[in-house]
Amino acid sequence: MYAKGIPVASSPYGLAANENPHSPLPAVQDLLATEAARVNRYPDRFATELIAALADRLSVPASHLAVGAGSVGVTQHLLHSLLVAAGPLQGRSPGGEIVYAWPSFEAYPHLTAMCGGRSVQVPLTDHRHDLEALTDAVTAETRAVIVCNPNNPTSTVVRRQELERFLDRLPAHTLVILDEAYREFVRDAEVPDGVELYRDRPQVVVLRTFSKAYGLAGLRVGYAVAHEPVAAAIRAAAVPFGVSSLAQSAAVASLDAEHQLMERVDTVVKERHRVREGLLAAGLEVPPSEANFLWLPLGRRTHGFAEACAAAGALVRAFPGEGARVTVGEPEANDIVLAVAAELARQN
Repeated sequence: MYAKGIPVASSPYGLAANENPHSPLPAVQDLLATEAARVNRYPDRFATELIAALADRLSVPASHLAVGAGSVGVTQHLLHSLLVAAGPLQGRSPGGEIVYAWPSFEAYPHLTAMCGGRSVQVPLTDHRHDLEALTDAVTAETRAVIVCNPNNPTSTVVRRQELERFLDRLPAHTLVILDEAYREFVRDAEVPDGVELYRDRPQVVVLRTFSKAYGLAGLRVGYAVAHEPVAAAIRAAAVPFGVSSLAQSAAVASLDAEHQLMERVDTVVKERHRVREGLLAAGLEVPPSEANFLWLPLGRRTHGFAEACAAAGALVRAFPGEGARVTVGEPEANDIVLAVAAELARQN
């Protein structure tokens, strides 16, 4: 109902999956066209070139890296190593608990259950991680704590001092998985770089992806940075040839063109600011965002807002009764969201 009088897009804009609105850079597209002629061959099982490029870029040993089909794939391998093949890492029997904030990335409960583990979900406070409550939730059965930073779907962050205090309080044997899928969109200087934290903290594992800032969501490539033996355990749990040759080549080329890519990221960040200001002006609550999406805690109005956006041609992600997550997309798509928000404000 909120879409009344709002022009409808000729085809729907996808603002539900936090995809980058920009296509891969022309040089990457050209490379993919060349590599497509070679897909009759298996990819490099060990992703040698990509691992070397990441090791150089991050200044970490190659043995501290593991790749997979997006950060989701790497997470699955890691949880398998903790919950199914737990012996090599922690000398424990299979099973155990994975602790994480909620709501957070929707894959966490699915992957935990798939690996035979139990989810311990700790409610957010004011849309942010409650690190004290996360600490209190850790037991002898806890295999890992996941901190999504920035958090999906609420876009909020954990800052350096509070994260370091949290790490200091946890038992040394409890892994902390820092999911930094949106790291490139962060502009708050107080949000720590997980790779810097990992260097002298063996319990820290950092997850990143080429799906978001690098615009390679359809190719599925992500990676983990972790000390031995964690990185080795992730690699041991990985599906052979799980990262395609196209994905590996595109990721390396994207790293080589990182300066150009980050210019595109800057445009998304600027658009994020514009859209948030417009939503706030419409009277909506919108937590500060350090990701490529915004969180609208609309409660009972969520369904109507999402339906109105869809009717106008912008598909957003609705969490019924809680809120809507809106990806920062093309300006035209963002304008649809702002128009729906303005109409919502007029009717309330």
